Amino acid sequence: MANGHASLGLGPIHLYSVASLDTIEKTLWSSADKLRGHLDAAEYKHVVLGLVFLKYISDAFQARYEAIAEEAKDDPGIDPEDRDEYTAEGVFWVPKEARWEGLKKKAKDPSIGTLIDGAMSAIERENPSLKDVLPKGFARPSLDKRRLGEIVDLISDVGFGGTAGGPDVLGRVYEYFLGKFASAEGKLGGEFYTPEPVVKLLVDMLAPYKGRIYDPCCGSGGMFVQSEGFVEAHGGRLGDVSVYGQESNPTTWKLAKMNLAIRGIEADLGGMAADTFHRDLHPDLRADYVLANPPFNISDWGAARLEGDRRWTYGTPPASNANYAWVQHMAHHLAPNGVAGFVLANGSLSTMSSGEGEIRQRLVEANLIDCIVALPTQLFYTTQIPVTLWFLAKNKANGTGQAGRKLRDRTGEVLFIDARELGRMEDRTHRTLDPEDRAKIAGTYHAWRGDAESGAAAYADVPGFCKAAPLAAVKEHRFVLTPGRYVGAPEAEEPDEPYAEAVARLATEVRDHLDRADELDAAVRGALDRIGA
Repeated sequence: MANGHASLGLGPIHLYSVASLDTIEKTLWSSADKLRGHLDAAEYKHVVLGLVFLKYISDAFQARYEAIAEEAKDDPGIDPEDRDEYTAEGVFWVPKEARWEGLKKKAKDPSIGTLIDGAMSAIERENPSLKDVLPKGFARPSLDKRRLGEIVDLISDVGFGGTAGGPDVLGRVYEYFLGKFASAEGKLGGEFYTPEPVVKLLVDMLAPYKGRIYDPCCGSGGMFVQSEGFVEAHGGRLGDVSVYGQESNPTTWKLAKMNLAIRGIEADLGGMAADTFHRDLHPDLRADYVLANPPFNISDWGAARLEGDRRWTYGTPPASNANYAWVQHMAHHLAPNGVAGFVLANGSLSTMSSGEGEIRQRLVEANLIDCIVALPTQLFYTTQIPVTLWFLAKNKANGTGQAGRKLRDRTGEVLFIDARELGRMEDRTHRTLDPEDRAKIAGTYHAWRGDAESGAAAYADVPGFCKAAPLAAVKEHRFVLTPGRYVGAPEAEEPDEPYAEAVARLATEVRDHLDRADELDAAVRGALDRIGA
């Protein structure tokens, strides 16, 4: 293919219609996928996402530039090259050498890699919040410059600037690419990406209207993006929540900074990537909400260097598995009325080894465990092992919950939800949770908590799906938290057809099938006779 235009067969794409975005996303990926050639997904990811980011901020700058130029017609004192005219409106200042139109004109030039590196450096220099964040290395010899130019052409066809809600639309494309790269890379790629339906379910259940949100292993920042989206969807303002995060992988930390920047979300991710256990960048933070998808079953997490750590309130986690270290780290960072929702592998629900059973028992007896949700399999790109959502509530006793909203006192109870049968297969290997699935789960939780603002109906146990279990029942099960032990079997549906009529109908159907079998047998024998077989 000569360039991205020929591949797409489309004119410039302006992402004004969210309804058509699914088709545009798939077209972009399908076209871009053909360009990969000898680039593996890990390398190609940084090339594409870096260019998508550069194109977005350049488009946003150009839209603002044109608006200022229009104003300047009536006021000669206004200068479209005045940096303050952009930063005052929350638009990144893009110096001339970094503007997309100039790069597009040089897409076929062998120096395109050097020009892009220079553009990235110039933007970092002019925008301190992006210092040491943007990807570089576009000039490296291993990156085919013809293919790089084709990718520039392809992304040139996507117009991000000048749209109402532009950051939201761009963010959807950005998250789509993150998800596709996670799928293409398998386990390694998925470390930075939590599937969107899982993130949305966590956010729907915690309902972070206002306050401090913390993710100690924030990956690409998806928890924060969905939280801000939830606030805006419910009439709040961007900034009603304060965002704090930490990520140990330097490349992923940069992805998070970029992902949040294109949404206009201000976040404190620390000044660098750092190990949460050994260099807690927010030691004094007490969050109203904690949302996280910590890495599952990590065995080499440096436990020996954390003996007697103040976070181990409920017991020392074993050196062989970090799951209960993550649980206690998050509990430690909760405010007095804070709530946490996070993903853990199913083994954490029942393990008795190395003191984990005792830690879990103390968490239950402390009334910290609020709700456990068993999820269906195949939701994650990184693993096929079954996973569970845990919800902690620091203070269930006074009946006051998130952001001061009045909730029912659920001291002495744990809600168990078995959602393993929900969802649908998106393709041969991945399952998704549709909005109605998430609404069923989140609505059940809010009804149990008695959250009037959520609009949830009165709570009732549903055999096979949900059960509000007293702590005495949890104790009888030796503090194992597997939802299937508590919710029981679903009630058998009463047949609509009377028994006698059903038997008569089935007998008639069986006779019809037998008669048909005799007819087919005779037809086959006749055919064999005709050919002399």
